[in-house]
Amino acid sequence: MSATTWKQALADRMPEHLAHEVDVFEGQIELRRQGKVDEKVFAETRLRRGVYGQRYDNGQRHDGIADRTLDFPSGELTKGPETCWDAPGMQRIKIPFGGLNTEQMDLLAELAEEYSDGVLHVTTRQDFQLHYVHIDDTPNLMRRLASVGITTREACGNTVRNVTCCPIAGVCRDEPFDVTPYSRALAYFMLGHPDCLDFGRKFKVAFSGCAQHACGLASMHDLGFIARVREGKRGFEVHVGGGLGPVPHQAKLLYDFAGEEEILPVAQAAARVFARLGEKKNRNRARLKFLVANLGIDEFRELVDEERKVLPPDDRHTDYIAKLPDYAENPFKDAVQLNGKPRPEGYDEWAETNAYKQQQAGYATVIVNLPLGDISADQTRALADIAREHVGDNIRTTVEQNIILRWVSEADLPKVYTQLKAIGLGDPGAGTIVDITACPGTDTCKLGIASSRGLAGELRTQLAAKSASMDDAIKDLKIKISGCFNSCGQHHVADIGFYGNARKVGNRRVPHFQVVVGGQWDENAGSYGLAVGSVPSKSVPTVIDALAQRYVSERQGDEKFKAVMDRLGKKEVRAILEPFMQFPIYEEDPSYYTDWGDPREYTIGDMGTGECAGEMVSLFSIEVSKAESEGFEAQLALDDGDYAKADALAYRAMVLAARALVRVQFLDVGDDPDNVVAEFRERFFDTELFFDRFSKGKFAQYLFDRHESPNANPNRDSAHRLIEEAQLFIEATHGCEERVTATSMDSALL
Repeated sequence: MSATTWKQALADRMPEHLAHEVDVFEGQIELRRQGKVDEKVFAETRLRRGVYGQRYDNGQRHDGIADRTLDFPSGELTKGPETCWDAPGMQRIKIPFGGLNTEQMDLLAELAEEYSDGVLHVTTRQDFQLHYVHIDDTPNLMRRLASVGITTREACGNTVRNVTCCPIAGVCRDEPFDVTPYSRALAYFMLGHPDCLDFGRKFKVAFSGCAQHACGLASMHDLGFIARVREGKRGFEVHVGGGLGPVPHQAKLLYDFAGEEEILPVAQAAARVFARLGEKKNRNRARLKFLVANLGIDEFRELVDEERKVLPPDDRHTDYIAKLPDYAENPFKDAVQLNGKPRPEGYDEWAETNAYKQQQAGYATVIVNLPLGDISADQTRALADIAREHVGDNIRTTVEQNIILRWVSEADLPKVYTQLKAIGLGDPGAGTIVDITACPGTDTCKLGIASSRGLAGELRTQLAAKSASMDDAIKDLKIKISGCFNSCGQHHVADIGFYGNARKVGNRRVPHFQVVVGGQWDENAGSYGLAVGSVPSKSVPTVIDALAQRYVSERQGDEKFKAVMDRLGKKEVRAILEPFMQFPIYEEDPSYYTDWGDPREYTIGDMGTGECAGEMVSLFSIEVSKAESEGFEAQLALDDGDYAKADALAYRAMVLAARALVRVQFLDVGDDPDNVVAEFRERFFDTELFFDRFSKGKFAQYLFDRHESPNANPNRDSAHRLIEEAQLFIEATHGCEERVTATSMDSALL
């Protein structure tokens, strides 16, 4: 169907404002094609419509996806994250609070087949993503979504991202009340709000029904709401300034109680403060968490309070409250107990992990476990049919990349299991060690360093095979994987987290993952872990086995993984990893030089190999190892509560890493930090040698900031952040040395 035909056919089904927005976006695409809109301006425009570019160097084929190019003015089309696509990209689809109905699922299946590769991906913000979508198709895709009440507006960009919510809100046995209608009200209040259009970076909001579980993850959001009841009145505990990313920040308590009528004004006021005072020039410091950290929570609270006093009157602040009594999720079928009904083979294992007994007697919520967060178009249609039969439109996505069916009559559970199994979605293990969260990594993300999805798939296969004999304590562990340091896979809040990096030996690179230990998923992401060592990607499965077995052997009573690891201490945890940090030379085992799910050699290029069988170890490698040791010692000092020492060691680690890099060019730099930093700035920052394609040298600023403005009174939070920054700076020096060496080798061959 042509663009005009779709526009005409759906005219009566699209809300007028959504239809107009899509028309405007389609016009902007044409203006960009004519060269009348600057690429950077258009990039932010398309991102605000959920339209991303993606990488294509993972060696995977996607049959049926048109290999088209855009006809932009000559010379303006280049590959990179800040240019228009010259190949299909990714479309993110916003699903407020994860709420879906069967009509929407049917349409999503159609779109996946017609515009994508037939796969829908559920994200950690309860969104959907379609990959390999061409930008020319996005207006029609958006029109069709609008016809069933879905928008892609502000799914990306410097906006209020999808407002997430506990997926079992309303049926949870521990909640004081259902937070769903509040999250919905805030999502649509903030959507396109004029006070939310001038942010320096994205702004994420979450709602949780209780403090003790992780469903809402309020502590790791820019703005987090946790349900509270005080003297019979509904309200929320409000947290602000949280966030993951390269350097995570724990959210601070803004209000211990804000009544239900206050949440929209509080969110609007916080957004106005962020828009007015948040960083705009330095993108790396532009998240709300940095503003809260710089001002301090008390001053930030005062600013929000003052802003609330001058907010323009808005009926929407409280209009929705009068409608709350009308909000109810109605069960599709009557509740019937399972009683002694026969159970199919495999049902009991599945029900133990994938069926949650609701607070409403006779009903259960079914968690449909999606491997890697993926569901095919055919599976989506079939799942919609299962929902029609058992739960109607009571469907939601989850932040753990699954889909849930709410209000299943308990008597129907065996049939639901059988139906899910028939479409390949009957796997048990939801919420267990098998249910691994992973970002796209090198599959499609331009920032990916290592194959997070490839590793997650391998781990899922291996762990599922061992599940029958696995200790129950191990089954409850959370594993989360990111392809780089940005924590899109939420590695900081896992029991065992991983993020991709790389190491070089001789003229070859080996894919690695930093192992992050000490995170906490419960209590709304109650604490963040730290990286304790980098291991080859192919060693990760044995690393997990070693950590899990040590956990079981050391566990006292019902101790959680984090408690055991904290008791062992970072030094002992590092000792567990050390046997797995080494890897063989290429001639002995070339498998270490490929990544999971990618048959190609993971390499910087064939520069030739000497006759000696030994591997070359560079001066940089020797020197930077000292920096890594200092960084680890900083973690030990943090564990001991010596925050001043931890701060000093983390700073020293950055100086040593900078010195290692400087010595590539200037051996006699000496040890004085002033000289080292000055030489590093002149030789690598000012020349932009330190700048990679994506970070643009931002990690150097961590060194400069600490060198120029020492913290006179470090606390646990600031020391923790500096250790994270030091680790990122050290990783960046590895990348810089590799680029410099490769350039030198290329020059020598000319």
